[in-house]
Amino acid sequence: MAAGALPRDLEVHGLAAWVRARPLVVGLAAGAILLLTLVLGVGLGSVRIGSTETIAVILSRTFGLDIGVTWTPATEAIVWDLRLPRVLTAMLIGCGLAVAGATFQGLLRNPLADPYVLGTASGAAVGAAIAVLLPIQLVLVEFGLLHGLAFIGALGSAWLVFRLGGMGGAGGLTRLLLTGYAVGSVLAAVLTMAMYVSGVELRQIFSFLLGGLGGSSWLRLLVAAPLILASSLLIMTRGRSLDGMLLGDAAARHLGVDVGRERAILLALASMATAAAVAISGLIGFVGLVVPHVVRLLVGPAAHRVLPISAVAGAALLSAADLCARLVGDVPVGVVMALLGAPFFLVLLHRSRSGYEL
Repeated sequence: MAAGALPRDLEVHGLAAWVRARPLVVGLAAGAILLLTLVLGVGLGSVRIGSTETIAVILSRTFGLDIGVTWTPATEAIVWDLRLPRVLTAMLIGCGLAVAGATFQGLLRNPLADPYVLGTASGAAVGAAIAVLLPIQLVLVEFGLLHGLAFIGALGSAWLVFRLGGMGGAGGLTRLLLTGYAVGSVLAAVLTMAMYVSGVELRQIFSFLLGGLGGSSWLRLLVAAPLILASSLLIMTRGRSLDGMLLGDAAARHLGVDVGRERAILLALASMATAAAVAISGLIGFVGLVVPHVVRLLVGPAAHRVLPISAVAGAALLSAADLCARLVGDVPVGVVMALLGAPFFLVLLHRSRSGYEL
């Protein structure tokens, strides 16, 4: 089942054809929604702040612009120190997970692939659980041992899958997926044992598994942003290679793509973006699964369209989900994404029941 073509009940005609022929319109719409979620995410909460005050504070602190609006020091602290870092962190993570999901779906030619397909989620969870169990307190630039070991666990599990599964040819892709499943299963068993012996620390492990952005800060954002943004941008520069591999390895080689090298680079970059996102937020599902899927239905399978639009749409979706999480009582954003994403994805699967073809 290839990732990208429209299902039979959404054949390219009428409105669907008009939208697919205008990816710029889709991108601009996603950008407008992103800006809207930025303003609403910063302005709404237990203390409501007007949109003009929100925009004025952001413009003043970012560019030094004065638009003639006054605000109190408390308002500035809420906007700039508390809410804006959290909203931007949500956008950063949504961007990284969506781009990673689009990359894995394209490489594996499977619209059901997600950023955690190579066991990065299980590896991060085990790393976080080990950090909770260790009698060590370590904090560096607002990143604790939990974040560091989660990042190492996510990258380590992806590396192990690469080493054991290989990446050559169509059979290699199947072997890679099966290896990811096997490694993830082993790590899930280790995680279960860690949770069993954790005692009073069990709540902290569960918090990581549910995903959350409560500890967001400017410093954490500045540390994570280079890893996620650089990985995402480097993936986008290899859109031609990803397009070629969508056609199959033989066709990609005829187009001049070094399949083995490009696949390894793309898998490594997508795993890096996923690991960095998971390290600062915990496990947040469905962003990297649903967003690229929807974008591909709207604009077609071309990577130079899917990747940037997915980045913007993923950022908008997760920031909107985090806003919902805060408004309903600061529940974990991973729970909100599951409640929003699972029914929506079931609808997509129902509409796509006829399958996919290039």
